[in-house]
Amino acid sequence: MSSTSSSQMVQLVADKHVRYILMAEKKESFESVVMDHLRMNGAYWGLTTLDLLDKLGCVSEEEVISWLMTCQHESGGFAGNTGHDPHILYTLSAVQILALFDKINILDIGKVSSYVAKLQNEDGSFSGDMWGEIDTRFSYIAICCLSILKCLDKINVEKAVKYIVSCKNLDGGFGCTPGAESHAGQIFCCVGALAITGSLHHVDKDSLGWWLCERQLKAGGLNGRPEKLADVCYSWWVLSSLIMIDRVHWIDKAKLVKFILDCQDLDNGGISDRPEDAVDIFHTYFGVAGLSLLEYPGVKVIDPAYALPVDVVNRIIFTK
Repeated sequence: MSSTSSSQMVQLVADKHVRYILMAEKKESFESVVMDHLRMNGAYWGLTTLDLLDKLGCVSEEEVISWLMTCQHESGGFAGNTGHDPHILYTLSAVQILALFDKINILDIGKVSSYVAKLQNEDGSFSGDMWGEIDTRFSYIAICCLSILKCLDKINVEKAVKYIVSCKNLDGGFGCTPGAESHAGQIFCCVGALAITGSLHHVDKDSLGWWLCERQLKAGGLNGRPEKLADVCYSWWVLSSLIMIDRVHWIDKAKLVKFILDCQDLDNGGISDRPEDAVDIFHTYFGVAGLSLLEYPGVKVIDPAYALPVDVVNRIIFTK
């Protein structure tokens, strides 16, 4: 039997992943305890995975939303869990979860959007919270969040784009701040923000596409920068960027599908960073999202810029 045909024997064990996610989200589970401070992100990863597998109905919408609203701070921003401080990271996750359930309307949109807009700095960059850390991740998060809320006019988009472009490197990639090394995660953030604002003309698509396709290793997986091990999460960061710049055909999709499927726990569900490692909710989401970008059968289509199912993006963003 050829290696190609044998690789087809491993399929996505979707039902087991659904069961794993539902268990991981329970308050008494080990995973929930160690992720207590960033439970909002965990909820976004788990719920989006369920939606991609067409199983969002397995959770109580009322329970999720009632908990989520206890995480909102008087500033308008959201925290990673009840009683924690707000941060732009968790604010986007909260807005994305509400988008999944088509419940954006329960928000005081003016308050949430003002919280995000106030984090923009004079040079166009964004801080993550009141403590002032600056990172292109926060630029993407602010732009994505405000776009979902239809409030992009609350920030200086031109300055935001100019700052992101100032983080572009000679290799075509982007870093977390001007002069910082290119990294696939930051590239997604910068390319995603530029895609949402209609500014992709600032990207050197061939140079960046070449840098990104060189992230694929022999076993088919992708890494985040040169000389690093492959990791399932880069199936999202690298692939989504390649799709947004129309260079996804430069990688071997079949080998990447096999790599992701080989990272599954076939007995108990969940996906790990690489084969034989322990599974977690983060890599389960990025593995399934990567398969979605690879058009794997039975997985809903995800939008590469908004990191939400396309049907959700069409409903929330492209309707008046």
